[in-house]
Amino acid sequence: MSHPNTELIERFYKAFQQRDAEAMAACYTDDIVFSDPAFGELRGEEARDMWRMLVERAQEFSLIYDSVDANERTGSAHWAARYLFSQTGRTVVNRIQAQFVFCDGRIAEHRDSFDLWRWSRQALGFKGALLGWTPAAQRAIRAQARRGLDAYRAKRA
Repeated sequence: MSHPNTELIERFYKAFQQRDAEAMAACYTDDIVFSDPAFGELRGEEARDMWRMLVERAQEFSLIYDSVDANERTGSAHWAARYLFSQTGRTVVNRIQAQFVFCDGRIAEHRDSFDLWRWSRQALGFKGALLGWTPAAQRAIRAQARRGLDAYRAKRA
């Protein structure tokens, strides 16, 4: 029988597959801490809004996940999203390793790791391949992701 936190991770990714951001958000604690290479660290409603924005804007989106493992305190999963990057019209397949920390039956920390240079080569093409590995380009990618989230949140307010 699987651990309840394994089922929690699976519930999160099944909601993501269905583009149900509210069901995803319900898996998080109120003070969730999320981080990834594109957005950096997000907390609370900011993290939930990131998922709302991503599922609303997703085009030609599909997601698979596997290697879900969890115990009372921590968990992990591997997932891959395939989507059209709207700014360039290029298809991206982003492979991500997720780490979780649980509290009171919900996800309190969610940390996604992926190769930002690999992502930039797919999303941005030649420019991403040429410059995506540089700290300056990676800072620009993060700044653009945050500006998009800030604009999305301002519209919701």
